[in-house]
Amino acid sequence: FCSPTRFVFGKNTESQAGELIKNHGGTKVLIQYGSGSVVRSGLLKRVTDSLEAAGIPYVTLGGAVPNPRLSLVYEGIALCKKEGVDFLLAVGGGSVIDSLKAIGYGMCYDGDVWDFYEGKAVPAACLPLGCVLTIAAAGSEMSASSVISNEEGWKQRGVNSDLCRARFAIMNPELTYTLPAYQTASGCVDILYHTIERYFSGGETVEPTDYMAEGLMRTMLEMAPKAIADPTDYESHAAIMWCGSLSHNGLTGPG
Repeated sequence: FCSPTRFVFGKNTESQAGELIKNHGGTKVLIQYGSGSVVRSGLLKRVTDSLEAAGIPYVTLGGAVPNPRLSLVYEGIALCKKEGVDFLLAVGGGSVIDSLKAIGYGMCYDGDVWDFYEGKAVPAACLPLGCVLTIAAAGSEMSASSVISNEEGWKQRGVNSDLCRARFAIMNPELTYTLPAYQTASGCVDILYHTIERYFSGGETVEPTDYMAEGLMRTMLEMAPKAIADPTDYESHAAIMWCGSLSHNGLTGPG
């Protein structure tokens, strides 16, 4: 079990992004996001206002999609090198975070970042990154994983390294209110499967870890219908968001 990520959980926590980045030594930031919902909702402006208040310049890169693409990773690396970026911030869900992790690897490597995903090289460094989570599902905000799709041959590969773990994760459950019911439900299923995979696999039984998994599954079965029925129910969305993080990285037994 490893959790070097600082979790900043609760309402309006996105307003702390600038100070958190400053505390981690960031002086110029790449903000990556997805399709543009963070722009329409006003979230991106709240984040950039926070950076401006902290005196931190930034550049932005949208376009991350589910099963994030290698081409956007290349674009992000080129933009970061051109602009002198030294800190990365994801505003979105797992795909945005995974894409940003790949950019972080590429910024610290002279070769092709895809080498890491093909197993031809092992990451030795990663640019520091943080995230503002907008969907509870993949657990990338806490994990050491990054999965990228290469459009050439449509290969999907992953890299696991503690180097890419987020320095901080801003988790405001209110940011998940605007998700369509289908996306909320899909995220809940993802969290359940992460938990089930760990519950039914591995070596000998470790009771405390099993009981944690059972608690997560019970919580999801109770809270998922509530969140879908009432998109503005803070307690259910908060429980689901925390379960999403723990299901991916909180269920490793001692070994």
